[in-house]
Amino acid sequence: MKTLVLIDGNAWIHRAYHALPPFKDKKGKLVNAVYGFTSILFRIIQELKPDYLVATFDLAGPTFRNLEYKEYKAKRIKAPQDLYDQISLVKEVVEAMEIPIYEKEGFEADDLIGTIVEKVKEKEIKTIIVTGDLDTLQLVNEKTHIFTSRKGMKDTCIYDIKAVDDRYGLKPNQIIDYKGLKGDPSDNIPGVPGIGEKTAIDLIKKFGSLKKLYQDLNGSDLKPQLKARLLEYKEDALFSYYLATIKKDVPIEFDLDKAKWGKFDSKKVAKLLEEFGFKSLIQRLDVV
Repeated sequence: MKTLVLIDGNAWIHRAYHALPPFKDKKGKLVNAVYGFTSILFRIIQELKPDYLVATFDLAGPTFRNLEYKEYKAKRIKAPQDLYDQISLVKEVVEAMEIPIYEKEGFEADDLIGTIVEKVKEKEIKTIIVTGDLDTLQLVNEKTHIFTSRKGMKDTCIYDIKAVDDRYGLKPNQIIDYKGLKGDPSDNIPGVPGIGEKTAIDLIKKFGSLKKLYQDLNGSDLKPQLKARLLEYKEDALFSYYLATIKKDVPIEFDLDKAKWGKFDSKKVAKLLEEFGFKSLIQRLDVV
């Protein structure tokens, strides 16, 4: 089975920026995130040996989630401008390596990844999503796994169905139900106030899904206080479920053949890396 690797560009840029000390290129531009992203890119090419390779990025501006819920991600501290300034430099590296880039106004990189996973689901292809966060765990299945980091850049792991179960005790598609109840503080998704991780997991295990929970809630043996809370915040739970669900139908044209990995102008890439001052990465080009 051939392998398709989907990279969540923004997630790894943020991870690299915060994991590495600041340093600049010859022109005085900060490039620590560019270095970190390129380093992990080289590593995944070596380790995962993709037959197809794609990079996805967020675009500046609101997504459909922001338009429907102005508080979405509102509590996040805005990253420094010198992080955002490096995104275009990362894209220069990706383009030089002839890796196709997918981005769409109004959607997040996760939505593009979910859509591509959906488009290739009937093909005999193993998909590995390379990301710095765990929002995409809901996409895990027999042919789709997540490559992520536990801490920093080097401590990485792969989530398959068993790994999701080991961590949460849930099936991958139940992660959305779980977030509907617990919420997601990092994205400012509300969930049901007072419902923590353990209670959310227990409820989803007991009922199977958020929809089934509310269908059977009145006749269930849950404590009256918990029932009352779930009923009071039903709309919040269902809306949180909606916000946490990765889109699988973003209107993009995806051509798998154009994502074939293998041929790129190594001299062109080496010249770009030289401009950034990444001599150690130039030495790794031979094994990419």
